[in-house]
Amino acid sequence: MYMQIIEPYTELLFPVGLCSPQLKGINISFCRGSMDDDLLQPYADGHGPTHSHRHVRSCQSITHGNTTHESWPSSNHSGPVAESMLFVSDVPGSSRQVYGHMTVVHDPLRTVSVLEPGGTDGCKMNQRVSVEETAKAAGCLYAQNAGFFNTSSGACLGNVVSNSRMVKDSHGVQNAQFGIRRDGSLVFGYLSQEDVLDQSNPFVQLVSGVIWLLRDGEVYINQSMEAECDKTQETGLLSTFVDVVSARTAVGHDAEGKLILFHIDGQTGQRGMSLWEVAEFLKKYGVINAINLDGGGSSTFVVNGSLASYPSDHCNPDNRWRCGRNVSTILCVHQRRCRPANCSGHGDCVDGHCRCQEGWQGAACDSLVCQTCGPHGFCTPNGCACDAGWRGKNCSQECLPGFYGDGCNQTCSCNNGGSCDPVSGRCTCPPGFRGNTCQQLCSLGFFGPNCTQECHCDNLCPCDPQTGSCNATLREETNSTLHRAGHCLAKQMFTSWRREKEANREQPYLTERTWLIITFILAFLLSLSLLVHIIQACCSSVASHFPERQDYSYVPLADINGAASRTRNKAVVSGTGDFELDDSDSQDEIWSPSHSGRL
Repeated sequence: MYMQIIEPYTELLFPVGLCSPQLKGINISFCRGSMDDDLLQPYADGHGPTHSHRHVRSCQSITHGNTTHESWPSSNHSGPVAESMLFVSDVPGSSRQVYGHMTVVHDPLRTVSVLEPGGTDGCKMNQRVSVEETAKAAGCLYAQNAGFFNTSSGACLGNVVSNSRMVKDSHGVQNAQFGIRRDGSLVFGYLSQEDVLDQSNPFVQLVSGVIWLLRDGEVYINQSMEAECDKTQETGLLSTFVDVVSARTAVGHDAEGKLILFHIDGQTGQRGMSLWEVAEFLKKYGVINAINLDGGGSSTFVVNGSLASYPSDHCNPDNRWRCGRNVSTILCVHQRRCRPANCSGHGDCVDGHCRCQEGWQGAACDSLVCQTCGPHGFCTPNGCACDAGWRGKNCSQECLPGFYGDGCNQTCSCNNGGSCDPVSGRCTCPPGFRGNTCQQLCSLGFFGPNCTQECHCDNLCPCDPQTGSCNATLREETNSTLHRAGHCLAKQMFTSWRREKEANREQPYLTERTWLIITFILAFLLSLSLLVHIIQACCSSVASHFPERQDYSYVPLADINGAASRTRNKAVVSGTGDFELDDSDSQDEIWSPSHSGRL
């Protein structure tokens, strides 16, 4: 096979197609769209086989075991994103020459994307958009058409995953697939629905083709036709789809894991390549695995948003010209991008690599630097945040003695050798001490931890506050305290005894105040008696002047006091009937009215 490389280019170039406003002097206002007349479809009704993935697995060669797809680690070389070459090649066994492009991508994981037509939700809206328009909006350096679509409704066909987002699930339809997983591995072949939906290493890009061209460096078309079923399509049977010459688009990889985008121009049945010829061409240039993508009038190659291929569809309304077709998904080669583009919000994207902020790591800056902080801490962007009382890179060490709390930055205040709780700072006192900071000795008569044990010494003597020994020599300050306490106690005891003695002393029956009251009463009574006697004396004086009123007798005071009675008693005893009067009464007389004349 002869291939002439006309012009290599990396990120610029290529002349536009015939339907272009750059053509001078030609009225091209009619160049409005493709007639979709160069259709190359593998199936007449629907898309894809109806049998299961199990059927595909059972039909393949035993040399492949149960694996129905191939994975290959992708290249991640630095330097230019990609290199693209325009070639004209002779097709062996024919007089045909083909014109096309081969693009080598050095870092597929960060520079290749499957894009929906027109951007996000293009498949959801069944849009069909030209490769140029989609590529220009996305900033693609190189782009070519990718998956199949329904020419009537515009619906995307097969599986579609775009930048880690599941766009369409084919529900296990067995057509050849190309995808890139999160770890960068390139996947080619047949996938079960479980493979497509696997989240342990999910697909970040995925698109469906028809016919697996090369498997492990060998042409795999016959096996692929059996797996994807021989159904009729608009240009004939599936074998016709494989055998007919036409414009083709394919994707594969080489031994280094570089992604190969392949495109040739053509016209179905007239020029271009069959899939057999494409497979041999790719094999010759070192491609290991490759699948066929949508071709015919859909086959399009774009450089920097400009059409760089020669479409096979005629323009509408003037079929003298050729126009690019509005298609479905595309493969876009772009500048290196981080995945995700914002580096999970924890870093900056620099040349396709996330430069993580402090505390974050990983290709996507999505994991914290501290992975395990143990049971005593939790992970933060600044490292492990330890619980109170713990320290260290992974919070596995207690605070140093004398420190406690969050960050172990608070100083303990325990005295006399007390230990500090690393979490709360609470002091645990040694035997013989007590208090919040262990600053106090045990009270006399107690000893041990927390001073809870009572001494049992003779005569209630104090014991050692730490051991409880009764033979202990007390500290100087303790002896001083005891001396002062004894002096104070003795003084208090003497004072108490004095008070008790005074309280028990015999008290007089009457108080001074009572005696004073009695004195006043007696004085009053004496005064009253004197007054009475004066009154009586006055009355006697009056009676002497008024004899008619002297109708009373006078009894000497001696008789009132019993003197007369004693005199009579003496007379009786002497045997005489005469009365004998005391000397004190010798001059007293008994007054009666009969003696009123004797005054």
